[in-house]
Amino acid sequence: MSSRADAAARRLLVVADADSYVKWGAALASTLGPEWTARLVVIASPVQPSARQLRHALAGTRFEPAEVLTIPLEPRGGAGGLDDELDGFDPHAVLLALRGPFVRVVAPRLNRRPNRPAILSGFPGLTIPAVPKAVVYREQTDLIVLHSRREVRDFRANADDLGVDPMFGLATLPFLAGEAGDRAAATDIVFAAQAKVPAERDDRLELLAALAELARRRAPHRVVVKVRARRGEAQTHAEEHDYADLLAELHDAPANLVVEDGPMADQLDRAAALVTVSSTAALEAVARDLPALLVDDFGVSPAMINTVFEGAGLFGSTTDLVAGRFRHADPGWLADNYFHEPDADDWAGRLEALVSAREIVPLPPLERRHDLWGGALRRAFERRRMLGAHDRSLTGRLAWVGGVPVRAVVRRLRRLRRVLVGSVDGRGVPIDVREVRLGVAADSGLLVGGELAPDLRRHAGHERTRGNDRALEHHGAGRDE
Repeated sequence: MSSRADAAARRLLVVADADSYVKWGAALASTLGPEWTARLVVIASPVQPSARQLRHALAGTRFEPAEVLTIPLEPRGGAGGLDDELDGFDPHAVLLALRGPFVRVVAPRLNRRPNRPAILSGFPGLTIPAVPKAVVYREQTDLIVLHSRREVRDFRANADDLGVDPMFGLATLPFLAGEAGDRAAATDIVFAAQAKVPAERDDRLELLAALAELARRRAPHRVVVKVRARRGEAQTHAEEHDYADLLAELHDAPANLVVEDGPMADQLDRAAALVTVSSTAALEAVARDLPALLVDDFGVSPAMINTVFEGAGLFGSTTDLVAGRFRHADPGWLADNYFHEPDADDWAGRLEALVSAREIVPLPPLERRHDLWGGALRRAFERRRMLGAHDRSLTGRLAWVGGVPVRAVVRRLRRLRRVLVGSVDGRGVPIDVREVRLGVAADSGLLVGGELAPDLRRHAGHERTRGNDRALEHHGAGRDE
């Protein structure tokens, strides 16, 4: 899939930001037929991949790292911006392989163009539970690419509730096409680490301790902690506690417990089994018929991004991990969850229909219908939030100065509300609602004489269902950020 556009071919521009989205966008574009030619650009931002990450993200795709440009959103210092890239390449379609809030920044630029291209977006991994915010972020795109029948069903229900009508397309996760290497030489146990779960330092140390004990029992075979990035490299989600640092703190860690990066496919070629909390790598293992284990010591919840695996038969404890009790997925779970028949994929056909329609009548611009308060200042804040120091605009700086404290207050109030209406923590453990809510309120300056202000006390009567819905939306939006 050369980046040299043939005027008679279909042209797709992939616009990406973080490493996981680069990997997904490149892999998805590489599944298109020979009538499509493509370019891939990375928007300069705080999460842009390093040269090493870019090489790994493009491994196995038709894109070469040397062909991929990192460009600013706006022209800067002699470098052309995204509009210049669009003018030069003139794509029929643009795949926004971007985090949800960034899609909301870039999509309006495409919608304003004369005879605009068809606009696609999607997700690089698991999106269950489907949350309304993920649709809101992408309401100005024509086609949202999903990867299971269940995702399509749940996202369509959310779109109906929101009163929007995007097209949903089904695609097999492009990472599931890998073939196993020499199984006789495959002895590694691979732990697929994640930036967001588990988040707490003690939980990560607990996992490492279990992996260390497994390594002692499996000597001389390796137990590999496979990380997404090296220390200091950006990821889609920020990681507070680095596994390499934690391993250095672990008492008497065995030599065959190692931390490595690199393409997951390469790790699975050498793997006898895979363990994770909720990584998409579990699906890659299933596709290769590798046994897997999803550690459930930290709960099965939206916060752990693992509810999609309920019914798969893959959950187990760290005790199971140490004992090497890995599992194979339940066949009844597979068809509805990422392992549908290949001929069920319809995203490429839907894309072709959009492009064909565009050749007859220009596609109408898609309007933003949600989160409109704040107007231009809000949009400037959203741009600054995604671009960080790469946004040099005065409006972005002004919006950031005013918007950060406002956003902090809103998040704190949402957190307080979740505490007021809940009675269990992320692991399902009962908590003292009054004690926690007073602690949060004191930290927020919302206590009056040691008690909650009267208007906040009234919120305590809200039904739990509503609170759980809010928490679900919060966790889903955070995953998409």
